[in-house]
Amino acid sequence: MSTALVILAAGKGTRMKSDLPKVLHPIAQTPMLVHAMRAAASLSPERTVIVAGHGAEAVEKAAQAEDETAVVVRQEEQLGTAHAVAQAKDALTGFEGNVIVLYGDTPFIEPDTLQRMIDARAAHDLVMLGFDIAEVQPRYGRLIMDGDRLVKIVEYKDATDEQRAIRFTNSGLLACDAGLLFDLIDQVGNENASGEYYLTEIVGIANARGLSATAIKCAEAETLGVDSRADLAAADAEFQARARAELLDLGVTLMAPETVYLSADTIIGRDTVIEPNVVFGPGVTVESGATIRAFSHLEGCHVSRGAIVGPYARLRPGAELAENTRIGNFVEVKNAEIAEGAKVNHLSYIGDASVGAATNIGAGTITCNYDGVMKHKTTIGENVFVGSNTMLVAPVTVGDGAMTATGTVVTRDVEPDALAVARAKQDNKPGYARKLFDMLKAKKARRDKGA
Repeated sequence: MSTALVILAAGKGTRMKSDLPKVLHPIAQTPMLVHAMRAAASLSPERTVIVAGHGAEAVEKAAQAEDETAVVVRQEEQLGTAHAVAQAKDALTGFEGNVIVLYGDTPFIEPDTLQRMIDARAAHDLVMLGFDIAEVQPRYGRLIMDGDRLVKIVEYKDATDEQRAIRFTNSGLLACDAGLLFDLIDQVGNENASGEYYLTEIVGIANARGLSATAIKCAEAETLGVDSRADLAAADAEFQARARAELLDLGVTLMAPETVYLSADTIIGRDTVIEPNVVFGPGVTVESGATIRAFSHLEGCHVSRGAIVGPYARLRPGAELAENTRIGNFVEVKNAEIAEGAKVNHLSYIGDASVGAATNIGAGTITCNYDGVMKHKTTIGENVFVGSNTMLVAPVTVGDGAMTATGTVVTRDVEPDALAVARAKQDNKPGYARKLFDMLKAKKARRDKGA
């Protein structure tokens, strides 16, 4: 049976104290909304509907960047969760199958949990998702069960002492046939203190109609919601702990795991060594057997087998390191290909460039790639020796086997096997240093006396 997703993402998130919509706050460099979408993607949904409110245009942009087929609808007034789901009705016109309702600020739901909800639908009309709380908390509604039958959901403030002692609590997620879901929602009223339409009311309505409702259980950690900056920090810490543990289990060495920061899409191969205080931004792949030394920052790059990066290196988007390359301390690489065995060991910037195999880039080398308006490419061939403090003014090409002298400013192409020397002739002026210092000291003394 087909599946559709309705993801509620309309909340402003007042407690976040931010102009950014709550669901777009990042965990591991990825919006919470996208985490929820990726978890549900394992169900191969036929349709995905995002219900947005505050900052709807930004929410739509983020959602469609992840899934261009996602439809974003607006909840202009915040009138409760049932009202929010109702906004998806038109977008699901003609759809026949299961709808899963989930939340954009609940990023840790596991794909297996969502599949179990779908599986439970084979025997029940309505499936809710719950979890056992470790200690009594007033913020969650209690799931009142009779065997596998969900009798009702009671909010804590309305519960008896006996019901409050129940630890099986409501996560808010549900699975239901599309037609039935909107039929039940149409019967939800707002006769309550808040004047809102609560999605939890459909359980009682379903039971009154003789339908079958149940609740399945997941781990409490999967239902971690984010309502404040403190929650966001806790959620990010939870993600990092899980991701680090997974890497260790896959055979990656983390010398100080708690100091390594990962993004949601970071890929690292086995037998790679990650030293302390390394940050992985979005879009990083590190192949097996590489070494990332301490205090390096990587983003949007690919590091091949046997490469060594850092310490204190920065790989920016478009950096492509081939096997057995060396990127050393205080080196920055951006939008550049570093071929097999090439070395950029010290204090250099390589941007918009191609560096050939077995080439050595000396300390202080800069590819001068930006003219103030446009970027230009530097092409360096194989087995090239670039002397320290060389400025390569792009667009320029250095041929295979060529060499540049220390301090050279390269403004013209260098032929293969040629030596490029471009620096002013040194002229030593005997005694001039002492004369200059004496003059400067006298000038300072006159200025100090005048002050």
